[in-house]
Amino acid sequence: MVFNIKDSQKRTVKTDFPREVKKEQHVKIPMSDGSYLAATIWIPKDAQTNPVPAILEYIPYRKNDFTAIRDSVRHPYFAGHGYASIRVDIRGSGDSDGVLKDEYLKQEQDDALEVLDWITDQPWSTGSIGMIGKSWGGFNSLQVAARQHPSLKAIITLCSTDDRYADDVHYRGGNVLASDMLWWASTMFVYNARPQDPEVVGESWRGNWLDRLENTPPFVEEWMRHQRRDDYWKHGSVCENYNDIQIPVFAVSGWQDGYTDAVLRLLKNLPYDSKGLIGPWAHEYPEVATPEPAIGFLQECLRWWNQWLKGEDTGIMEEPKLISWIQNSEKPAVSYKERPGKWVADDAWPSENVAPKKLWISDGKLKVTDKIGEGSYIIPSVQEHGFYAGVFCPFGQSGDLPADQRLENGKSVVFTSEPFQATTDLLGHPVFNAELSSDKENALVAVRLCDKAPTGESTLISWGMLNLNHKHSHEYPEKLEPGKKFKVSIKLDALGQQIPEGHRLEVAISPTYWPQAWPSPEPVQLTLHESSDTYLSLPVRKFTEDKDFTTFFENPETAVVMDREIIREEDRTREVIHNPIDRVWKLEDFSDEGMRRLPENGLEYGSKNKNTFMIKEGDPLSATVQCEWELHVGRGEWQTKLEAFCKMTSDSTKFYLVNKMNAYEGNNRVFSKTWEEEIERDYV
Repeated sequence: MVFNIKDSQKRTVKTDFPREVKKEQHVKIPMSDGSYLAATIWIPKDAQTNPVPAILEYIPYRKNDFTAIRDSVRHPYFAGHGYASIRVDIRGSGDSDGVLKDEYLKQEQDDALEVLDWITDQPWSTGSIGMIGKSWGGFNSLQVAARQHPSLKAIITLCSTDDRYADDVHYRGGNVLASDMLWWASTMFVYNARPQDPEVVGESWRGNWLDRLENTPPFVEEWMRHQRRDDYWKHGSVCENYNDIQIPVFAVSGWQDGYTDAVLRLLKNLPYDSKGLIGPWAHEYPEVATPEPAIGFLQECLRWWNQWLKGEDTGIMEEPKLISWIQNSEKPAVSYKERPGKWVADDAWPSENVAPKKLWISDGKLKVTDKIGEGSYIIPSVQEHGFYAGVFCPFGQSGDLPADQRLENGKSVVFTSEPFQATTDLLGHPVFNAELSSDKENALVAVRLCDKAPTGESTLISWGMLNLNHKHSHEYPEKLEPGKKFKVSIKLDALGQQIPEGHRLEVAISPTYWPQAWPSPEPVQLTLHESSDTYLSLPVRKFTEDKDFTTFFENPETAVVMDREIIREEDRTREVIHNPIDRVWKLEDFSDEGMRRLPENGLEYGSKNKNTFMIKEGDPLSATVQCEWELHVGRGEWQTKLEAFCKMTSDSTKFYLVNKMNAYEGNNRVFSKTWEEEIERDYV
C-alpha cells in the first residue's frame, strides 16, 4: 500500500480558493471514557464568525506521516470551498489513545458518534456533517450512517462494501481468500504496532507503544475463527438492514477495485437518495487514480456536499443514478496507464438498458442454442492454477493485473464461444449456472471469464468462485454427497466491458484457484454436466442514445501536494517461480513503499513488504503463505523500526498461524513476541 500522489500533467493544482484556509494540528477530541482521538482540521480562517459544515474522514492509517501526502491534496481543497475538513485517527492508531483490537468494532462506531457530537458543538460548525472515506473509511462511513446521528446528513463511500463476508480481504464465495487474508492481517499487524509521536504526546509515547505491541492481536486469528457468515461478519455489514441508512449515499469504485460489486447492491437496496460512479480505476480516489481517465472527482464531491450540507440545488440529483465506464477491449497487460472506453448512464439499477443473454455449454462449446446435449466434462484439480490471476484488489502499482490467461487455460477446462457477430457492451454481473457433481465431500469451483482476441490473446475480464459446501448457505455449510448432481449459481464480479465483433468469450472452470482460494483438503475432481441448467448469463447493455458524457466530468483538480523529500525510491517486483524438479510453484511479491521525510514535521517513514505464496503440484496441503514486513518511523535521533513475520499453513483438519513481531528503538530491540494458533477447518 503506497500512500503517495503520483505526478500528472492532466491534473490542475489549485492554490486560490474562495475561503482562506488554516490548518489546526494535534487537535485532541475527548471521548466519554477519558481517552482522546487525534485530529487535524483544515478550516476557513473566518469560520468562527461565518460557520461552516464539516467533512469527516476517520481511518487508522496515521494522519501525520503515512497518509499526510494523500491528505494534503484533498482536505485543504474542501476547506477552501467553505468546509471544516477533519481527519481523525481512530482509537489505537497514530497519536490517538488506546489499542486497535480489530476492524470495524462497535467501539469504533461509538467513538465516531462522539466525534460527530464534538463537531456539532464547535462554534465554527453549522451542525451539518458529511463523511467521506476510501476502503476502511468507506466501510465506516456506511456503518456510522446506519447509526443515524442527527448531524450526519450525507456520505461519500469509495471502494467499500455493504457485506463484510462477501466483499473484503477475508472470504470470497465462502472460500478463504488466501491471497489477502494473511497479507492484510500482516499489514494491520505491523501498522498497529507503530508508535505515537513523542513530540506530540510527550513521554507517554513509550508506554503506549509497548502497550500496543503487547496487546494488539494478530487480526488473522479472529478472522479465521469465523469461517462462516456468522454474527461476527454481520456486524458492520449494512446489508443486514439497508433501511438503517436514511441519508443520501454516493458510492464510488472502479473496475480494477476489489469492491465494485457493492456499488450496484447499494444502488439497488438503499431506501433513500443514492448515486453510483464506476470508472476504470484501481483502489484509489478518482482524481488521482490509474488507469486514466481520472476525473474531477473533488468537484463532484463539492456538488454533493453543497447539495446536502449547504442546501444548494447543484443539479446532481437530477443526473443519472449510475454513471459507469464501458472499457474497450484490450490485450492482456499486468499494468495499464489508460483504459479507453466511454461513459454510459443509467437512471436506475437494475437498469432497463441491461438484459441477460444466455450461452449454454453444449458439445464442448459456449453456444446460443436450444439443443442441449447430454455430455459431461471431467474437471481435475491442478493446484498451481491461478498464479497469473493478478492481485485481488489492485492499488495501482505496476504488475497488479492478470497476465495473458493462456498461461492459465491449460490448467483448467475451457469452453469457448463462436466469434461475436456484432460489438456488444456488457454491464453488470455475469453469472455462471452449472449442474455439477464432485468426487469429494469438500470442494470449491472457480470460474474465469475471458475476452479472446482473434490473434489468440486471452484477457481476464471477470471471475468468481464458490465454496460448494456453501451452495445453499454461507451460514450453514454442509457436506457434498460424492457423485450426486447438484445445481449452483456463481455470480462473477461486475464488469463494464465491450466485446468487439470477431472476439470470443472463454469460460474456464477449475476446482482450484491458488492463491486466491485456499485449496480444498484433498484433490477434487468435479464433473460438469450439460443440461438446461448449465449456462453463462451475460449482462448485455443495449446501445442507447446516451447523452454525450465525454466532457461530463471536469478535469481533475487538487490542492497543492505537500513538500516531501525522497530518501528511498519506491520499488515493486512480482515473480512466478517454478521448480520442475521439486514440482513447487512460488509467487514472490515484493513492494517497497520507499522512504520519505516530511519537512513540515520532520517525520521520516517507509516500509518494505514481501509476500510469498507456495504450493506443490498435486498436494493441496503444501499451500503456504508467508508475509514479511519492515517498517520505519522516526525523526532525527528518535528512530523506530518494526519487523514482522507471519505464516499460514494447514493440514486436512486445521489451519496453523504464526505471527512474530520485533520492535526496535534505535539499535536496541525493545520488544519481541511470537503468537501461535491452531484453528479447526470448517468446510474450507
